[in-house]
Amino acid sequence: MRKLGLLLVVANVLWMAACGGGGGGSSSSSITGVSVSCLPSTITSGGTSQCSATVSGTGSFSTAVNWSTSAGTISSSGLLSAPQVTSTVSVTVTATSTQDNTKSGTASVTVNPSGGTASNVAPMIVDQGPEPQTFLATNQGFVSVTLCNPTSNTCQTIDHVEVDTGSSGLRLLQNVLTISLPQNTAPNGSPLDECLVFLDGFVWGPVSSATITVGGESASNVPVQVIIPSSSSPAPPNSCSGQTTGPNEGDSVEAFGANGIIGVGLFQNDCGNYCASQGASCNGTSNFPCFYYSCSSSSCSPTNLPNTQQVPNPVTDFAVDNNGVLIQLPSVPDGGSPTVSGSLIFGIGTESNNGLGSVNVYAVPDSGSDAGDFTTTYNGNSIPGFVDSGSNGYFFADSSIPTCPSPNQEWYCPTTSPDNLTAQNQGTNMSSPITVNFSIEDATTLFNGNNFAFSTLAGAYPSNSPGGPAFDWGLSFFFGKSVFTAIDGASTPGGTGPYIAY
Repeated sequence: MRKLGLLLVVANVLWMAACGGGGGGSSSSSITGVSVSCLPSTITSGGTSQCSATVSGTGSFSTAVNWSTSAGTISSSGLLSAPQVTSTVSVTVTATSTQDNTKSGTASVTVNPSGGTASNVAPMIVDQGPEPQTFLATNQGFVSVTLCNPTSNTCQTIDHVEVDTGSSGLRLLQNVLTISLPQNTAPNGSPLDECLVFLDGFVWGPVSSATITVGGESASNVPVQVIIPSSSSPAPPNSCSGQTTGPNEGDSVEAFGANGIIGVGLFQNDCGNYCASQGASCNGTSNFPCFYYSCSSSSCSPTNLPNTQQVPNPVTDFAVDNNGVLIQLPSVPDGGSPTVSGSLIFGIGTESNNGLGSVNVYAVPDSGSDAGDFTTTYNGNSIPGFVDSGSNGYFFADSSIPTCPSPNQEWYCPTTSPDNLTAQNQGTNMSSPITVNFSIEDATTLFNGNNFAFSTLAGAYPSNSPGGPAFDWGLSFFFGKSVFTAIDGASTPGGTGPYIAY
């Protein structure tokens, strides 16, 4: 059984991306036509669709266009925000050449009423994992993501992408991709690759660009990581693989436990100012980890990378509902359930379905060694605590609780099962902690059944974690709750992020 969670959270800062248009035409050039496509072509009321225009012509012609729409709004980059509708409406999107306004193209987007599913909701499921069933996932929450090549507009919908509030960025296994994505370049013009370390291993591979759609939300030209296996080139350098004793998890879907991972955590991108200013001087230690690399045909070297080019939390690139996420999963009984269906909801206080209500807000630091952590007190000891849907259980240290026999020795098998436990969590905004009651059960017994969703699964926090002891509130914690994750620097009804609320 595997657990997945970030080993390190580096302070992040707000970043904004600027987009520019094409150049002007000349007397020796002419526009012959404009074609338009929009993906997805069917959306729900208030949803978004990313439109792109292809301009053809002769000579040194301009590819720039002006966008317009028959309903809703459309940005200068072609992102359509659909109107609220009570019946199905066909919206016409038009791109007009800036060089020759007599030349334009159109595309139609079908807008359906939202019915029972809002446009900011992605169905989330906890089940046995991706097909074909070569392995069984345990306590992992998945959504589907549609990925498009931003130039060719070839698209693929990938299911069983794990939802991770402990990281930032969309990462997909090369082994499951059927479309190609253009690779991004480092500041020196060489191909750009990334290393990311988790509690149980690492992933490595190129940074590419894609248009992504999750639920009814879309973003274009988003840097994403393509995770490659050990047999692919370039090989991960020692400064990457040496940061953990765990394996390269990109070797297969089974090794990774999912078709990919979508990091919708507390920070706007995966390493922020650290990578922008110190990335090239990293040494592969917990104090100076290595993230981004400039790669040649024979070697890869660490590089600085501006915030705008780093792999971002994709939520920050949505036109709306971009200040955080809400995960809602129903309760499960002791012993677990075969499957659980819930929701990944985008935005906090932006729609009727993502209000904070009466939850408690736990503010966390946005910089320093405890960035993203509140304080958890367990058995009288106060340690960093973090909420991480990408970890498939509670993980904490307690020598009084027996661990299970092999092969489940990393999990707890308490003598009394269920074992009812108590901890306290406190945010930086609180004068006193708030008690959390939770239960754990014998993991071997849980694994021997036919269930795959557990609110009582727990294991021992890794004793060799470079960050020291911590309390990982993994997916077990999410069942029966509404858990909010507010992104750093984002304005919300609960204050400016980052914070966790439940």
